[in-house]
Amino acid sequence: MKSPIYKSWLKIIYTGIIIALYSCSNQSTQTQQEHSDEHEHEHAQESIVTLSAQQLKTVGITIDTIQQIPIQSTMKTNGVLHVPNNNKASASPIYSGVIKTLDVALGDHVKKGQRLATITNPEFIQLQQEYLSIQSSIAYADKEYTRQNELFQGNIGAKKNLERATAELNSLRTRRSSLARQIQLMGINPSTLSNENLQTTLTVKSPINGIVSSVFAKIGSYMDASTPVAEIIDNSALHADLQVYEQDIPSFKVDQKIRFLITNNPSKPYTAVVYNIGSSFDDQSKTIAVHSRVIGDKTGLIDGMNITAVVNLGGALSTAVPNEAIVNANGKYYIFILKEHQETSPNQSEHEAHAHEDEKEHQHEDEQQKGFQFEKIEVSTGATELGYTAITAVKELDQNTQVVVKGAFFVEAKMSNAGEGHVH
Repeated sequence: MKSPIYKSWLKIIYTGIIIALYSCSNQSTQTQQEHSDEHEHEHAQESIVTLSAQQLKTVGITIDTIQQIPIQSTMKTNGVLHVPNNNKASASPIYSGVIKTLDVALGDHVKKGQRLATITNPEFIQLQQEYLSIQSSIAYADKEYTRQNELFQGNIGAKKNLERATAELNSLRTRRSSLARQIQLMGINPSTLSNENLQTTLTVKSPINGIVSSVFAKIGSYMDASTPVAEIIDNSALHADLQVYEQDIPSFKVDQKIRFLITNNPSKPYTAVVYNIGSSFDDQSKTIAVHSRVIGDKTGLIDGMNITAVVNLGGALSTAVPNEAIVNANGKYYIFILKEHQETSPNQSEHEAHAHEDEKEHQHEDEQQKGFQFEKIEVSTGATELGYTAITAVKELDQNTQVVVKGAFFVEAKMSNAGEGHVH
């Protein structure tokens, strides 16, 4: 039979073992929880990348708000870019001559009145010489008219002599006016002409602002007055002319905005506004012309380019971003949104407000140090239209969310490089 003391010691030992096991269990659970929290924090940090303002500028990263676009309720139609004739011009010489200098090349931007070329011709000197000679003849004819008029008034000279002097003076004056006009068309001021400054070359100037679309001359070539030296087009007045079938005309209205792409750059959308809907059919295509003015950025657009336009037919809008805003990583799709900047708390003390005011002058330096924080958000993709793709994010995004629309690949590369040295 065991003694009571032995039973008491046995009970104490059992109790100690139970307490030790419970303590180890709690410590293990706490350790696992801390590790889980730490892992979640590290995972959250891995979805954030910070870039400086200089990096954004150097790489060309562009940020814009998420768009609401009717991607799945649209109609496509073909068209062509067109510049109206009153925004095209041919720069032609007033007189025939040989090209002496050529100052522009294909694609150059020119302003109205800018010199494009110079031409030379001996006839230019002959006109100026004749003008100077007539000036002297008019001076003599004027004196002769005065003398004959005085003789006639004194009943000494014959009336026919006065009439002859009058006719000669008027004829010379008419010829002088004609020569002066021709010389002005040559770009020379007749009042400045003298025997010492006769000009042998004429300047061909641009009649409008625009881009040199064609150059027809070369140095040393002979150009007739009817032959243009160059052609200039003002692309700021570009129109998008669409060919629309009869059944689709009700989808178009004046002042309606349309989006379109050009064949050689299908990733960049442009915008135009309808200003006129035709009332007759094209004999060949059996379509009706819908005219619209191109607005906004016109970079890369040229007269005569073929385009594909998309017209909104109404219906629900889709949340969409440019195709360049989406990156593919490990079989999933992501976008990068700009995280909101921390604002000063409205309940800050007066001392804090004063300190904030003192540091305001260093705001630019602080911003450069802090940089811009972007968060990587997983999305599912939908339909694609004119360079935009519909998306659905795993977390709710409001309409004012700023997203990287250009350069997302660089942001992804930056984030991947930053995570290479991470150890779990």
